[in-house]
Amino acid sequence: MSKIIEGLEPKSVLEYFEKINNIPRGSGNEKEISDYLLSFAKERNLEVIQDEELNVIIKKPGTKGYESSPTVILQGHMDMVCEKNFDVEHDFLKDPIELVVDGDYISANGTTLGADNGIAVAYCLAILDSSEIEHPPIEVFITSNEEAGMNGAIGVDPSNFSGRILVNLDSEEEGEFLVSCAGGLKACINVPIKWEQAEGTAYKIMVKGLKGGHSGSDIDKNRANSNRILGRILYDLNDAMDIHVVDIFGGSKDNAIPREAYANVIIPDGEFDKFNDIVDKISSDIKNEFKTSDSGLTVVITKENMDEIKVMAKDTLNNLIFLLTCLPNGIQTMSADIEGLVESSLNLGVVVTKDDSVKLTIAVRSSVGSLKKVMAYQLGLFAEYGHSEFKVTGEYPEWEYRKESKVRDIFAKTYEDMYGKKPLIKAIHAGLECGVFDEKIEGLDMISLGPNMYDVHTPDERLSISSTKRTWEFLLNALKNIK
Repeated sequence: MSKIIEGLEPKSVLEYFEKINNIPRGSGNEKEISDYLLSFAKERNLEVIQDEELNVIIKKPGTKGYESSPTVILQGHMDMVCEKNFDVEHDFLKDPIELVVDGDYISANGTTLGADNGIAVAYCLAILDSSEIEHPPIEVFITSNEEAGMNGAIGVDPSNFSGRILVNLDSEEEGEFLVSCAGGLKACINVPIKWEQAEGTAYKIMVKGLKGGHSGSDIDKNRANSNRILGRILYDLNDAMDIHVVDIFGGSKDNAIPREAYANVIIPDGEFDKFNDIVDKISSDIKNEFKTSDSGLTVVITKENMDEIKVMAKDTLNNLIFLLTCLPNGIQTMSADIEGLVESSLNLGVVVTKDDSVKLTIAVRSSVGSLKKVMAYQLGLFAEYGHSEFKVTGEYPEWEYRKESKVRDIFAKTYEDMYGKKPLIKAIHAGLECGVFDEKIEGLDMISLGPNMYDVHTPDERLSISSTKRTWEFLLNALKNIK
């Protein structure tokens, strides 16, 4: 065990967490971690399935006295969101995550930590590896490509499972049991670029220092979106002076509220003071609007050296600015049935210039399937009016609340017996694979839980060590109570 986590508990869980964080496992780059899980099972003579989607299913019989107990599916996902600060040198395709321990928290050095959902994998491996933990028959199900569209869950063969109880370990608040989640889809708008030549001086406008966060669970925190901010800046500049845009980039994942964005622009020679004043004015207004949620918001201008300057034609720029500033974003509706629950939302997560188009990617979420379709329809209309192409990918279903649930009752009683208080039973606006499983596996009884994690999908992501230990102890007790 490394000196970084030496002496920390739960020992076996954190050892496995560090091991898997030495393996690059960004969405779409999961072959190595999937093969590691396959080898882990084979080395312990456990029944294992690795399918074409790189999902891994590992089966272990119940311990003594639990041979005839109901089979429990323990489920998490192997991939992680790969986000880093612009000034951090890190290659997610080959570099391990550099763990940092500070008091009660494990974080990473300038990158996402991958506790979402590496801690679930670590919990599962620690149970599978133990000869002392009492448990019913278990089917550990580690999915691939959850963060980029739940492709693993969608592609799994349901006949591989005998269990009808599923414990999803992809939640982020201790003491809260999730029993419903939003469905979602990915909306993509391609803005075709007509190119022309321009003369002038090149500058980069960089928006940075934003808080960011998960586009589902943090969408209600009124955090700034760097792509929207950059759109507003470009609108004011385009309205007041002759400006040209070379390219624009912002965010890297549709399911993360974007923290940074930049555009390279060309302005007429000798007009820097006017340019700077416009940027200062709109930046001041925006900083005031987000002074509470994003106190670190900064807009930086730097001079760039460009020899041959190819820029977007004015009609292209107008279409782009229209979409960046006018597309609906953030909370769209609140639930009338569950107080405080975001019902539907949008997140303009990614803007990227590539070849002859600017691609905008928006995460669409709703706990009501029809509203998800309405929002997609609205985005399609905006794309049409912006003379752009539109398509929908990666759609996944919502997980509807059930009034009767034996697993929920068992877990709630276990929690109350351990802590002398009731757990919080709630729905969540973020997407979970439970919605997919609910469609694929008939009669499935599900619950979702996990330890305290903060600022997931950002480089500020951190995992509480003490909460990891308490959740581990709770999970083992709850499994003992399934007979």
